[in-house]
Amino acid sequence: MNAQLWDEVVVLHARVEHELGKALQRRHGIGLSEYRALSRLAVAPDGELRMQELADSIGLNQSSVSRLAVRLEADGLTRRDLCPKDRRGVYSVITDDGRTRLTEATATYEDALDAALAAAASDPQLTALATALGARQAVLAD
Repeated sequence: MNAQLWDEVVVLHARVEHELGKALQRRHGIGLSEYRALSRLAVAPDGELRMQELADSIGLNQSSVSRLAVRLEADGLTRRDLCPKDRRGVYSVITDDGRTRLTEATATYEDALDAALAAAASDPQLTALATALGARQAVLAD
């Protein structure tokens, strides 16, 4: 039973991630990883995280988060800063433009998440799981 439930989680996750990424890219020109990075930076103290902390918080490896940081910097959504105590330490810092883009994209993210869970709830294989997640999300929103 655990394997079947896990398979359902994997399928649901893939579908939702695809819809979230598509909506964010189409409406705001950012991918899901960029959105998640901006989200983590926005709530971090001083709007900054060490690159490894950022990687860990969004589930990317060091190489992937470095490429992600380059894209965010090129768009003016973040900037790099050196750690004053350890010059080897590099921080990613959210900019005002990054906060603005995040604010604009958050409604899209939430709408796409709701729509993806609703669509998954109509799939007999995923109904129970998607409904449970949708209900939990509604409770958390209140």
